[in-house]
Amino acid sequence: MNKVCKIGFLGMGTVAGGVWKHLWENREEMRRRFGCDFELSKVCVRDVSKPRDVPVPAELLTSNPLDVVDDPDIDVVCELMGGVDEAYKLTMRAFENGKSVVTANKALLCHRGGELFAAARKADCGYFFEASVAGGIPIIKIIREGLIANRFSRIYGILNGTCNYILTRMEREGASYEAILADAKKLGYVEQDESLDVDGFDTAHKAAVLAYIAHGKWVPLEDMIIEGIRSVTLDDMLWARDFDYRIKLVANIECDFASRKLSVRVYPALLPLSGIVSNVNGVFNAVAIDGDVVGESVFVGRGAGREATASAVISDIADAAKRLRGAPDLEFKSDDMGLSMASLKDMPGNFYMRFCVRDEAGILAQITSLFAEAGVSIEQLKQSKRAGDDRAHIVLTTHKTNEQSIEKLKSSLAETSALCGEPFVLRIFKK
Repeated sequence: MNKVCKIGFLGMGTVAGGVWKHLWENREEMRRRFGCDFELSKVCVRDVSKPRDVPVPAELLTSNPLDVVDDPDIDVVCELMGGVDEAYKLTMRAFENGKSVVTANKALLCHRGGELFAAARKADCGYFFEASVAGGIPIIKIIREGLIANRFSRIYGILNGTCNYILTRMEREGASYEAILADAKKLGYVEQDESLDVDGFDTAHKAAVLAYIAHGKWVPLEDMIIEGIRSVTLDDMLWARDFDYRIKLVANIECDFASRKLSVRVYPALLPLSGIVSNVNGVFNAVAIDGDVVGESVFVGRGAGREATASAVISDIADAAKRLRGAPDLEFKSDDMGLSMASLKDMPGNFYMRFCVRDEAGILAQITSLFAEAGVSIEQLKQSKRAGDDRAHIVLTTHKTNEQSIEKLKSSLAETSALCGEPFVLRIFKK
């Protein structure tokens, strides 16, 4: 088939500019790799007069997105505009018009993915989203294609380069969270809404996509445990280092196939220094996969940025072009695997806890009794005082327990007058 694949763009920001640049500058090589000719067609932007660092001809620019999704000549729409509501409407309209869609929009997939995949199937259109998770790591293809023989008991790792950058520099430089966050903002590493990064929601969006790819189930954010890195202190990092751990923000997707229970959690965790994932630093991402056939595999690469994400988008454009030439799609697992969400009681683990108490006789006995009532056993405990401080600082770890018992314990500790402030909890990541 000699059909020219015509590509339209919704958005021409950082990532879309990288995609355009590489397709334009390497068009002869890309044509050979795609197996067909292609044409960069209309581009929808908010401001057509805005200067750009990529050579988009002025006659291709429009401020009306319908000029892209309704154009009968355009075969593939690259939705790189971000957001949820408008992107959803335009993606659905593109499907209605028989167009395949390529996206890097993890928030859209997380919130409306089930509807979008159903619409794509109904319209017999392709929906490609490799760039939505882990940037330069082709994790979607790895799970769907390279590891198709496997069931996945656990998928975990670092999915947000901004948080990894902040935690890495805090540990290396002994600097505060606030100072490193300010630097990360200056470097452009932080989303305009910083809570998406540092409170774990960006990671949760990506975890939702991975959970669907691996297990055929869309998990809404309200069914996840989501915690960010704002409360991680240098004291936590020093303790972690003393005991051969390192703190990372991780996504953890676990499936117990015997009980048919699935859990999706995002939290800062203590990872053993001997592991591969704990030694992935800076803006890099890492994804570890436990497959029942292959065992554990770990994939590392740049998690964000113009070039890494553009690479993933172009890979999806190539798949869309192959589809246009008649290549069959690899079907997704459907939502019929019979999995239910695990309860807090079904999520076991070891925990690290830090809090301050009044330095008075009998306080420690009062605290340990609350642990006993919650059914949580203390593995090790360290108590210290600081000059000029009338409080005692306690750091402890637990034997294996579960999320339900820890929640009960946190509530009990919060209600007692013995504590000066709320307890801070980290999970200890053990195989």
